[in-house]
Amino acid sequence: MKILNKKTLLAVAVAFSLVGCAEQGAYYVDSKNDSVAVMGLDYKDFEMAATNMVDDMLSSDLLVHPQGGRYVLTVTGIVNDTDQRIDTDQLTKKIRTSLLNSGRFVVTTAINANGPEDEMTRKVRELRKSKMVNQKTVKKDGRVIAPDFSLTGKIIQQNQRVNSSTQQVEYYFQLTLTNLDDGLAYWEKEYPIIKRGDNRTASW
Repeated sequence: MKILNKKTLLAVAVAFSLVGCAEQGAYYVDSKNDSVAVMGLDYKDFEMAATNMVDDMLSSDLLVHPQGGRYVLTVTGIVNDTDQRIDTDQLTKKIRTSLLNSGRFVVTTAINANGPEDEMTRKVRELRKSKMVNQKTVKKDGRVIAPDFSLTGKIIQQNQRVNSSTQQVEYYFQLTLTNLDDGLAYWEKEYPIIKRGDNRTASW
């Protein structure tokens, strides 16, 4: 009887452990109805910031091509001045995609202040010396389009203490669009995201 009880107890313990593992398993998040907030920056924050920035950018009359064509944009870089290890491409990729889909901008990956995003534009032209490659298919010089605008910016974080139990974390998304013909900023925007929560919650 004692042996049976031990086996029963063991079976119950195993069953509970399996239930615990199942409850802690991974699951998909419905991003359209996700209301969970975190103190750090998450995908919802980048989505909101990018949407707000693009809508404001496209509302500017200065950014309408006079001939009805597309402006060429280069993304020089976004500085991460927060306590978090984030990839700023989470912001710029959303902005680039939206601007491209708007029909008013194209993005060059061949020209950038920090070096080309894609080296192949230059490297394919080096094939003109290759006997293996059909020279009629090698891309010609003088074809790469210089950018009209450069997008730069910064993401800033400031932590504030509200009271003994509550903290406030402020994030500022700052972007500038510079006309490379005259060096003037044709568009600038700051988008704040403010969060409050328990002082014990880390923002990174």
